[in-house]
Amino acid sequence: MESLLKRLAAGEILVCDGAMGTFLQARGLQPGACPELWCVDRPDDVRAIHASYRDAGSDIVECNSFGGTSYKLNHYGLSGTVEEINRCAAELARDVADGRQYVLGSMGPTGEFMEPYGEATQAEFVAAFAQQARALEAGGADLAIVETMTALEEAAAAVKAIKEETRLVAMVSFTFDPQLNGGYATMMGVTPEAFATAALEMGADVIGANCGTGPDDMIKVVAALRATAPETPIIAMPNAGMPVIEDGQTVFKETPTEMAAKVPLLVAAGANIIGGCCGTSPAHIAAMKQAAAAL
Repeated sequence: MESLLKRLAAGEILVCDGAMGTFLQARGLQPGACPELWCVDRPDDVRAIHASYRDAGSDIVECNSFGGTSYKLNHYGLSGTVEEINRCAAELARDVADGRQYVLGSMGPTGEFMEPYGEATQAEFVAAFAQQARALEAGGADLAIVETMTALEEAAAAVKAIKEETRLVAMVSFTFDPQLNGGYATMMGVTPEAFATAALEMGADVIGANCGTGPDDMIKVVAALRATAPETPIIAMPNAGMPVIEDGQTVFKETPTEMAAKVPLLVAAGANIIGGCCGTSPAHIAAMKQAAAAL
């Protein structure tokens, strides 16, 4: 396949897939269980979810590897399975992609703090992310996204690991929340502008935002990223609106048609890759793909 970065540079708008966790839960994932272990124990279910997004028209399939660092897997007593789980995650996605989609390895936060706020060192973070990234590449990933990040130091360690240990395209995506002053920032106080500046210094190939907000707020975040990084590709993966509680359950109520209507606005703000996070489904991705194609 042609290089993703070349296609973006040529002006193409690409579409990533949507939520994974909600569909694992629908297939029987129990609270407190390890989602990434399904790549080993229940691969057919993971393949089926990937296939549903492929059939919806996504250009990029994201691996079920979000919590695949040794830090996260250690919570389940699985820290020794990093290579196996991440390699399997990429192999499953590669199998479903069948040469028609880019395979995107997902690398989420460790859940720990780096010194001086915690005990972990930068070298330890880099080593953990490198272990995950190498396994994703071995399984057939083309790209890696360091996503749902809130702290610059942790993201920098992950990007460093990808760049130094693999040949994967390095994406980094932060999660921003609306602030009382009308702006946006992560829970660690990082603004979109500060993130974009730091991400360029890290050497990220693609920057962006995921989770945290629906498309309306994401449009404003993307515009801030674009103003700070005018030449860098941007990925935008909003939730299906802001969450609401109904009958004790968290639900996201923005429909596929409603989200698709926001695609031109996200692109106008500066997004080059469009996808979905919490609450999005293959129906959302299909509608967003059609909207992107119309551009």
